[in-house]
Amino acid sequence: MPRVKRGTKRRAARHKVLERASGFFLTKGKLHRAAQEAVEKSLRYGYVGRRLKKRDFRALWIVRIGAACRSNGISYSRFMSGLKKAGIELNRKVLADLAVNDADAFRVLVEQAKVA
Repeated sequence: MPRVKRGTKRRAARHKVLERASGFFLTKGKLHRAAQEAVEKSLRYGYVGRRLKKRDFRALWIVRIGAACRSNGISYSRFMSGLKKAGIELNRKVLADLAVNDADAFRVLVEQAKVA
């Protein structure tokens, strides 16, 4: 069986890991084994974080809508129920944006929800 040293392929793989780990603290950015572990962990955190981000934003939108609803004299749940009954299909992202940036338009929506 011939001997294989895998020179350039091995160097390329290690270089790729160290490139991804550049800027990490102490040996995690310089030594291959520590860098590989840190890069794998950071990729896991990134994967999880992309999913948590969706939850966090939805929660933020709900808080903003709820605050705007209370200032207009209606609860969040009654507001959302009223919108659904009135046939207004706006998602929470748009509603939160209206609540923050266009109070008059949000007030109109609240009135429609109260009527429904």
